[in-house]
Amino acid sequence: MRYSIAFAVATASVANAGFCTDAFEESGNFFCPNAVKQIKYNGLDIAGKYRAVAQMTESGTCTFEDKAYSGPIAPFDEDLTLHFRGPLSLKSVAVYTPSKGKRDVPKPHSKRHGHQHLHKKFHEQQQQEAEKRGADIVTATIDGKIATWVNNWFGANTASPTATSAATSAATYAASSAASAKSSAKASKSSSSSSASASSVPVGDYQRVAYYNSKDQVADGLVFLGNLGDPAISGTWDTVWGASLAYANEDGTKAAASPTILKDGLIDDSTEIIIASDQECKDDCGTVRPGTVAYKGFEGANKVFLAEFTMPLSGKKGWNMDMPAFWMLNGRIPRTGQYSKCSCWSGDNASPLQGGCGEADIIEILATGDTKAKSTFHFAAGTGDSHYFDRPTSAPMKVAVVFQASSSTASIKVLDDSFDFSTSLTSDQVEDLINDEKDIDLFSLMSFILS
Repeated sequence: MRYSIAFAVATASVANAGFCTDAFEESGNFFCPNAVKQIKYNGLDIAGKYRAVAQMTESGTCTFEDKAYSGPIAPFDEDLTLHFRGPLSLKSVAVYTPSKGKRDVPKPHSKRHGHQHLHKKFHEQQQQEAEKRGADIVTATIDGKIATWVNNWFGANTASPTATSAATSAATYAASSAASAKSSAKASKSSSSSSASASSVPVGDYQRVAYYNSKDQVADGLVFLGNLGDPAISGTWDTVWGASLAYANEDGTKAAASPTILKDGLIDDSTEIIIASDQECKDDCGTVRPGTVAYKGFEGANKVFLAEFTMPLSGKKGWNMDMPAFWMLNGRIPRTGQYSKCSCWSGDNASPLQGGCGEADIIEILATGDTKAKSTFHFAAGTGDSHYFDRPTSAPMKVAVVFQASSSTASIKVLDDSFDFSTSLTSDQVEDLINDEKDIDLFSLMSFILS
């Protein structure tokens, strides 16, 4: 397949129409005449600083301090969270980072195993409580497989309302019984061929550290969050800062009591889903809003994000309606106030630093019902141009976002439908995700773009 590719540099401006001289204006935005399959941001190695939140209190105090950054792709080497706004149907997400040593990486889990992993902390808490109450650990052989579970039957009417609520929110987790162990064994046996034995990832290649598949309801290494804080469920809310981060329920519309897998379906126009890693903040995430649910994003100067989704036309009108988007934020932003004035996005409302700590708009619709999707990077030296992607209205789009330190680049590339979100990527595969197709004459292409 022959790809068209657009280049942007860190000193470019959206307003000057980027690299195409025949861009046209539409509702205040500039667009080149034709859609592209790849946009690559070069020259990201520009040192700078942003205003980080130093203190945030429930009473409304928000103070800032300067935070300097430097490096090949800074500040995007800091942890990033993934954000999806509807109308959008999210099919798959995978995150990769370089292997630090040869290790075994598990293949995709079955639906039940994936949900168990997502609720690991919930189960640990349940087991600890069971042990306190003198519960037994039961081991049995079922259908030729050894199964172990906690005997947490303590008689009727002993469960607290909180425990009951949490158990309900984790409706599909493996129950502590022989029947569920048997069901789990069958689910594992009937899963796809991708659930084969573990594979080794050599040093220098990339290992998958997070994965979501909507059809199979698998979620490993990540959590689904939203600005949905509800003190009675998860996160917090007040009249000063509004809703904090909370666990999102299965359709992303309300808070959940524990990590919950996003169901297979359409995210509504007014709904935003946030994906973070499954690593909770332990006084190592900078300032965090009191009472919020706080998880790290995905950090490192080298990382690969793969996503598959559709953005169907909803026909809805009004503010932010029928304007789907996929973007990334510095994890510091949602952990304080994504939609409040207390975040490192603008810091002290200083216009020159808006987006200073990092926002990468990957696929964004800027006008209601439009089918042209732009990309823009916001930071102290923001960049973007007038090229655009075709909005995937009827069929899923697979897209790769690659941050690479050695070239100081960030690449957004539309992939073939056959591209596999496997448990690992070789270094050559990652290079192919960054580079243009081999049948393109880069010199001629650049001459065309700049003509």
